[in-house]
Formats: sequence, structure tokens, C-alpha cells
Amino acid sequence: MKPTADFSLFSALEIRVGKIVAVDDAQTQKPTYRLTVDFGEQVGIKKSCGAYRNYPKEFLLGKQIIGVVNFVPKKMGPELSEVLVLGVSNENGETIFLTPQHDVPLGAEVF
Repeated sequence: MKPTADFSLFSALEIRVGKIVAVDDAQTQKPTYRLTVDFGEQVGIKKSCGAYRNYPKEFLLGKQIIGVVNFVPKKMGPELSEVLVLGVSNENGETIFLTPQHDVPLGAEVF
């Protein structure tokens, strides 16, 4: 387990709901997708590179996800990932993205 963290560390993160509006093959060493995610009016459109290849592109389109939108962009080969889409690893090592149980407004803050 990691050490105990003060709540201020969590509250510094801008975690919001977005909707995947485009899925493309990323130009990275490992097989990843470049996701284009709409986080609503306040945040706008962001790009993310992620290891979600266990999902067909068509399945991901239109799905709501949870993402950290205020990290410094990360360079991944020639790609720039502007948002961290949150997920967990299943028993096969595949990444399963986190999503709300019901549709919520784009840009809704996670607390």
C-alpha cells in the first residue's frame, strides 16, 4: 500500500467526465489508441493515448469516461497525451476504463 495522503492532494486533481468522440491508432511503440475526448464547454476537447486495444474502436466511440484533465501533457513517442483516462487492470492484464453507471453531463466533476 502507498503511504497515507492528505486530502489536498486529491482535491488538486481536476477529474471530470468526458465522452470519446474519436478513436485512432496512435503512433507509439506499444499498440495504443489515440482517444479524442469531449469534456464539455469548460474543459473542451482533449487527446489521450491509452492501452485500450482490448476494446474495438466502435465500442469506445460515444462512451463516457473519467479523466484527469489538469496533468501536464505527456509525450508518448510522437503523440502528446493531454489527459489521463482512468482505468483498472483485469485478471488478463487488459485495461478496463472507468465510466459512470449512467450518462451524466460532460465535464461533470468527480468528487
